[in-house]
Amino acid sequence: MRLNIRRKTLIGNLLACLLIIPFLHASAQRSNSPLYEQIALSEMKRFPELWQLDHGKRLYFAYSQGLGALAFYKLYEKTKNEVYFNYVETWMDSLIGNRGEIYLYKPEDFHLDFINPGKLLFLLYEKTKKDKYALAIEKLMDQLRKQPRTADGLFWHKDIYPHQVWLDGLYMAAPFLTSYAKYKNEPKYYEEALNQILGAAKHLYDRKTGLYYHAWDALKVQPWANPKTGQSPNFWGRSIGWWFMALVDVLDDLPKDNPRRDEVRTIIDKLATVLPKYQDNEGLFWQVLDKPNIGKNYQEASVNSMFLYAYAKAVNKGYIEKGYRQVVDKLLAGLQKKLLVLNADGLWDLHQCNAVAGLGGSGNRDGSFEYYVNERIRSNDIKATAPLIMGLMEMDK
Repeated sequence: MRLNIRRKTLIGNLLACLLIIPFLHASAQRSNSPLYEQIALSEMKRFPELWQLDHGKRLYFAYSQGLGALAFYKLYEKTKNEVYFNYVETWMDSLIGNRGEIYLYKPEDFHLDFINPGKLLFLLYEKTKKDKYALAIEKLMDQLRKQPRTADGLFWHKDIYPHQVWLDGLYMAAPFLTSYAKYKNEPKYYEEALNQILGAAKHLYDRKTGLYYHAWDALKVQPWANPKTGQSPNFWGRSIGWWFMALVDVLDDLPKDNPRRDEVRTIIDKLATVLPKYQDNEGLFWQVLDKPNIGKNYQEASVNSMFLYAYAKAVNKGYIEKGYRQVVDKLLAGLQKKLLVLNADGLWDLHQCNAVAGLGGSGNRDGSFEYYVNERIRSNDIKATAPLIMGLMEMDK
């Protein structure tokens, strides 16, 4: 399996690069193309193969590359340019074996992050009709059927994080569930997705601020957990970005007549109402959302890109009032002024991206303010560039 996939990867990626590179050289400098396409072309020139997105070092079924692939697939749908489709499909085709086996995927880890790239499988199967994509969908769905849960039915984030619910995981799994429900015409999975979303909202919401904590420990025993509530101690910007995107994306395939659809829309509306209180004068949001201008806190790229996407999509879909477009415009102006820079090579760079953050596990990941502001920062992280591309496309509708 590994040898076959690697052989296919080398051949497929070589052919893809031969096709893509002339296009990149001809297109990357086209200032008249939309900004979202200029940013996407900059990413492709930096990372000629999709597995390299997020500064990847190896072929992997990673949530971050899955996010990037989704942005490029949406760009393909908008432009009808097959170069973007080939960029995505070459990557996924190299990861999935003929029996639907997924390269380096270990379902026994019960890792919700592995579900996120699976969102592309529905789109690719619909277009290519490759049976292996349908088989891979079932392997991921089998993981979710067996996923460990809290006492009230919420998915653990990973097997190594028992009884913990993270906002990140809602983005990874809930929209996949609604897509699967539509794909198989099995309404029970709509209800599963709603149970996950509404259950997480109950446990992670903070009434005082209107924000959501990064994680909840159902047993209230983790070193980072509040002993009374089980909640983590801070409002990490990107975790709320994952959450906001999950809320707007989970409605895509949810039937309009579902009686609980309005509950999700209410959560979206309340979040959209409260977030501008934490938007600074330059239009930006911070790594720790409610503590701007304190210590080493900074205006972080991914939270701003994710909010840009979620707000713009929510306005377009009618989930929130059109007046919120002002928040989007202010946010984009801040990104363009402070974080998005056209470099000397004619490529767009997006700066001040938090590389990674989590809770527990190895290292001092205690959820403190000091932890979040001292995690590694880099440029052109796909967790920031992908939602920016998608957000700009939403603004262009």
